[in-house]
Amino acid sequence: MGAAILSDLLTEILIPVAAAVGIAFALFQWLLVSRVKLSAERQAPAGKKNGYGDYLIEEEEGLNDHNVVLKCAEIQSAISEGATSFLFTEYQYVGIFMAVFAILIFLFLGSVEGFSTKEQPCTYSKDKYCKPALANAIFSTLSFLLGAVTSVVSGFLGMKIATFANARTTLEARKGVGKAFITAFRSGAVMGFLLAANGLLVLYISINLFKLYYGDDWEGLFEAITGYGLGGSSMALFGRVGGGIYTKAADVGADLVGKVERNIPEDDPRNPAVIADNVGDNVGDIAGMGSDLFGSYAESSCAALVVASISSFGINHDFTSMCYPLLVSSMGIIVCLITTLFATDFFEIKAVKEIEPALKRQLIVSTALMTLGIALVSWIALPSSFTIFNFGEQKLVKNWELFFCVAMGLWAGLVIGFTTEYYTSNAYSPVQDVADSCRTGAATNVIFGLALGYKSVIIPIFAIAVGIFVSFSLAAMYGIAVAALGMLSTIATGLAIDAYGPISDNAGGIAEMAGMSHRIRERTDALDAAGNTTAAIGKGFAIGSAALVSLALFGAFVSRAAISAVDVLTPKVFIGLIVGAMLPYWFSAMTMKSVGRAALEMVEEVRRQFNTIPGLMEGNAKPDYATCVKISTDASIKEMIPPGALVMLTPLIVGTLFGVETLSGVLAGALVSGVQIAISASNTGGAWDNAKKYIEAGASEHARTLGPKGSDAHKAAVIGDTIGDPLKDTSGPSLNILIKLMAVESLVFAPFFAAHGGLLFKIF
Repeated sequence: MGAAILSDLLTEILIPVAAAVGIAFALFQWLLVSRVKLSAERQAPAGKKNGYGDYLIEEEEGLNDHNVVLKCAEIQSAISEGATSFLFTEYQYVGIFMAVFAILIFLFLGSVEGFSTKEQPCTYSKDKYCKPALANAIFSTLSFLLGAVTSVVSGFLGMKIATFANARTTLEARKGVGKAFITAFRSGAVMGFLLAANGLLVLYISINLFKLYYGDDWEGLFEAITGYGLGGSSMALFGRVGGGIYTKAADVGADLVGKVERNIPEDDPRNPAVIADNVGDNVGDIAGMGSDLFGSYAESSCAALVVASISSFGINHDFTSMCYPLLVSSMGIIVCLITTLFATDFFEIKAVKEIEPALKRQLIVSTALMTLGIALVSWIALPSSFTIFNFGEQKLVKNWELFFCVAMGLWAGLVIGFTTEYYTSNAYSPVQDVADSCRTGAATNVIFGLALGYKSVIIPIFAIAVGIFVSFSLAAMYGIAVAALGMLSTIATGLAIDAYGPISDNAGGIAEMAGMSHRIRERTDALDAAGNTTAAIGKGFAIGSAALVSLALFGAFVSRAAISAVDVLTPKVFIGLIVGAMLPYWFSAMTMKSVGRAALEMVEEVRRQFNTIPGLMEGNAKPDYATCVKISTDASIKEMIPPGALVMLTPLIVGTLFGVETLSGVLAGALVSGVQIAISASNTGGAWDNAKKYIEAGASEHARTLGPKGSDAHKAAVIGDTIGDPLKDTSGPSLNILIKLMAVESLVFAPFFAAHGGLLFKIF
């Protein structure tokens, strides 16, 4: 079968070096952003490229007023303090969960062999002996804690970077849209590269540390490593749900009272919910999204490593080939580094219309370069042919076939991204049709938006289906796992364009609150509109990769639990299938009602302040921002627990009481229905949001006939956007965590379920 060209020693050097390069590049980008000073002092002489050397030239508009700059700094500080306070509160509760669940992992897995310290026959090679179940319990618990901590740190760092950059983006908008774009994009890149590099580095270090105990027992080592993905996704669940409830409670409250009832602009400083709304963008769309994509990356890597360990790579102790998923991620960091330069250095944006093409170019360039990178990695890191474990058999695979699997995932991600853009960008007819439907009121707007969301599911599902068929045909479940990794291989670029959106949104809010000119607000609105589309594209990537990751984890679970076949005609499996298909609806109902309850309280508080604070509407009094921040914080902490418990407890209850066959049905059902609902919810909400912005911007003759702000059509669009907020920012993004978290949790607990599960069927 031959051997890989790349030596084991070089592999051990290249992976951490790539991670170190990613971290260094992130710090360099942060340094460039930090050169934008939050002061009105004249900066370095003009003439340097990309804005950080220019001084302010718009004196005639009063934009260099020291008070305006101080106001921006003050607002940024308030947003940062609010976001930090919320995350610390959330992490206290999450920390308790982390400790309790770590104990559960240890007790469940340790009890498989009665906490025995004797070596046991290996799961897939009964003639060999592997490390005891107690070791699996200890190391799975450790990897769970490592994944959880890395996920929390990733989210927190992202939030800190975003709150550091939002006012700086506002100030740069005074010089032109290009300068503001570069600041926002560089800030997003800081988060993207830190998360991608940290995730890779921690996983690589964990493998090497665990290897000191496990030695050549790759099966046991990578089974323990799956806890890393479980830790990452469990934190992401609470981050997404808690942050999503926070941001949407504030957003809905601010929009309904401010824009619809009081007819004041979005982010008007008179609105008491405006600081909470801007805080929410950072804790939901930045911290939650960062943890979410980290979880996807960790799980796809773990799924691929588990299958590799029981294939010829593990049997032959071929370390380089086993590390193929990590080498793909390493190449991704280098490719994304080059791609980022296209947005910040190779091309300069000079007009509003160039923003979206620049972001789309990031996706296309990174995908094209990564295809070449995957080909190189597949050539040097894999033997010409090898065998992959396929449900009890070994399937012969060639290295070029594995290249096609990864490339299939990569290009399927691009298809999903561009389909999402078509259905959520106001540059295309679907969103313009939704905007046009606002002529006859909110009801028709809602009908058109729902229809758009349902229709937008078709192409992504076909893309995922083709990807699954090709990948499985070529390399079984390993092919699907690396296809998911291919979709996430450009995660640094994906996160950069995703984080860019909330940063731009905050920048617009700060411009409004600081009383900056209409011209500046137009620039930040243009950045934000493009950011809405990129955020929708990011959610599309997250959902698509979650589908592939979940299927790969499902395959690993079925193998680990020794299920010979999943037969849907068997009553045990079918009841699981139908219950699993129901779970995303139950979860969505819980999260949407949570947003509704929190928003109800927020609306009442905002109305109370407008009605009882003298001079607030006239701008002569300051609203009580702190009370609104507290309402969002308290509601999100309280409301995130029931949905989180539903996801985390379902596999434990089903596996223990009903057994692995029923659990396999639950996982399949949740995967199939969850993906459809997630895509539909995210795209419906994104379309409603951009339909509103289409009317507000009035950039075309058609848009001007629907506007201006405050018109009946605009009010109908605001109501549609308000309905879509919990769909696109709470329920939709959280559903992809539901399907992959249940799958990875089932895989981690598979030894216990296989040994002691199905208690009810054993009794009766």
